[in-house]
Amino acid sequence: MAMEIDSAVLPLPAIRASTQATILCYNCGAPIDGTQAAGALCSDCLKLTVDITAGIERDGILYMCRDCDRWLSPPTSYVVATLESRQLLALCLRKLRGLNKSRIIDASFIWTEPHSRRIKLKITVQQEAFQGTILQQTFDVEFVQQYRQCPDCQKSYTHNTWRAVVQVRQKVPHKRTFLYLEQLILKQGAHKETINIKEVQNGIDFYFSQRNHAEKFIDFLTSVSPVRTKKSQELISMDIHTSSASYKFSYACELVPVCKDDLVALPPKLAKTLGNISPLTLCYRIGTAVNLLDPNTLQISDLSTPIYWRTPFAPLADVQSLVEFVTMDIEPLGPQKGRFVLAEATVARASDLGVNDTTYNIRTHLGAVLHAGDSAMGYHLTGSQYNNDNFEAIQASKQYGGTIPDVILVKKHYAARRKHGGGKSRNWKLKRMAREESEMKPRKQDAEREAVDYEQFLRDLEADEDLREGLKLYRDGDAAPKRGMEVDGEEDDDEEDEGLEIPMEQLIDEMEDVGLEDEDVEG
Repeated sequence: MAMEIDSAVLPLPAIRASTQATILCYNCGAPIDGTQAAGALCSDCLKLTVDITAGIERDGILYMCRDCDRWLSPPTSYVVATLESRQLLALCLRKLRGLNKSRIIDASFIWTEPHSRRIKLKITVQQEAFQGTILQQTFDVEFVQQYRQCPDCQKSYTHNTWRAVVQVRQKVPHKRTFLYLEQLILKQGAHKETINIKEVQNGIDFYFSQRNHAEKFIDFLTSVSPVRTKKSQELISMDIHTSSASYKFSYACELVPVCKDDLVALPPKLAKTLGNISPLTLCYRIGTAVNLLDPNTLQISDLSTPIYWRTPFAPLADVQSLVEFVTMDIEPLGPQKGRFVLAEATVARASDLGVNDTTYNIRTHLGAVLHAGDSAMGYHLTGSQYNNDNFEAIQASKQYGGTIPDVILVKKHYAARRKHGGGKSRNWKLKRMAREESEMKPRKQDAEREAVDYEQFLRDLEADEDLREGLKLYRDGDAAPKRGMEVDGEEDDDEEDEGLEIPMEQLIDEMEDVGLEDEDVEG
């Protein structure tokens, strides 16, 4: 390759007083000062005859992984760098042999066609040619781009290459907790380091290529949910000569089997340690601890994860045991705590209307949302049989035996407006995680149960503003045409479902460029 020669005369390290010519340049015969000339050459001949870039490589090879777009940084690491970036320029300069003997003055990219798979650099260096004489020269370097798959991508395309697995489990008959946990994971991007996500019975398995990625994911789970973790490891291989071993790590994460809106019967001794709260409580929220509420007094208490696992217990009843009640009359009593207002209500079971006149006078924490004629979901304790030691201890207690109510209301009930094949469509949607699907199709009853759980989870998000605070809800562009085609006869449904509408300012727009790309493909 041709070497470019700078036209500017390079300054000497020190400025000396001009003197008369004493000798002639042996190459061209020009008169020069012999006291300052290097090798009896003038400055022009010195630039033409001396090449300070002779020991620097003029070509090289760059390896890139086409799956993750990372570049190989010898010997084994891969770095992220875009084309014509500072990171890629530094990587190219490190690969040139002999460049460390010269001082780099400037380095820049030379434009090449993107499909040529060539990267060219223009580099300017300085080096001392003779004693007291410094030369500056510019030259070009060309790199050839070649593809090589990185070890991380090799593992992702090969089965059984995971190094750590996090097995998240919860022993409950529904999937609502995992649906909520999935949205928290998507919002924080905690699943980016996973190489596979597999749904199993009672939980989800997250596979990672490195142990520290799994531990980081466990830290995230601990920060958003009450969970306990057990660690185990399996020896895969061992080198007796270097005393190095390879392990696979398994982390079993068990979530507390108490969910939102569950009826909880606390052990009497534990209830006394939690601020002397009534043993029969409702779980109104799940965070890093289990938040309990006494609907008769509005007393609130937090059950931390270590205390729960010290004396574990199962909930007395879950959301599958909820019964619909109709509010005949309700009157607030005055006490208020946050969004809860204590009230006295007269309710009747919806299935008993027109059959008998049985009503129940109860206290409820839903005084702010319930009105006469509204429906509510609650637990019907009168005549119910529970096989629970804690509940039997409450019934036998002199202090709490006479305070067990007939009905405990949990939440307001809205009429079902979205039926299969008709009804109004939501103006929002949720994103779901990509997970491995089993080769065998799920049973029909299992698929129906999952659809019911997902629909109930969406309705809970619509009804509970606190529940959707930490989630990302997106505007559904496909719902607008459907809503425009609805008939005018559904105005009554709008009045019934007024509390289920989510304000548009709480919804997030998806990337507009994605929508434009989809339109181009369809066109």
